[in-house]
Formats: sequence, structure tokens, C-alpha cells
Amino acid sequence: MSESDNHSEAGLRKTRVGVVTSDAMDKTIVIEVRRRVPHPRFKKIVKRTSTFFAHDETGEAKVGDRVLIEETRPMSKRKCWKLKEVLSH
Repeated sequence: MSESDNHSEAGLRKTRVGVVTSDAMDKTIVIEVRRRVPHPRFKKIVKRTSTFFAHDETGEAKVGDRVLIEETRPMSKRKCWKLKEVLSH
């Protein structure tokens, strides 16, 4: 296997779309991601939320923006995502 094949496999990173809930920290934003899953027993569709801390180098995302985040190397204890793009303001 050549080295170029290794890079193409390493390029697969998780992405999530969510809403910014806080931008008070320096170069860090807090994103809330909502997903709809069936209840394990009753099979009713319920909403689940997850909170992610993401790196925002330029500080372009503001509270209420829909953003796309991408998985990256750990930058701190809880921050292992980075802002890929702002989808809507």
C-alpha cells in the first residue's frame, strides 16, 4: 500500500450540523446538535441533544448561527472539533 492510499483513508472525518449556543470563550464555540431517534422500548421518535465544543480560529460564528463542524485532533480536554463553515446567520 502506497503512502497516498493512507492519506485518502485518513481524510474521512465525522461532521455534524448544529446551532451555536455560546461564543463567550476565546476561539471556542459551543454547539448543540439535535437528532431524532426511536425510543428503545416504545419506538416513538424522541429528540436527543448533544453538546460539542469546537475551535473557531477567526471568531466568525455567533450565537444562533447554524454551523458545520468537523472532527479533528484533541485541542484541549473537551475540544476535538473545529468549525468548518457557517451555514446560516
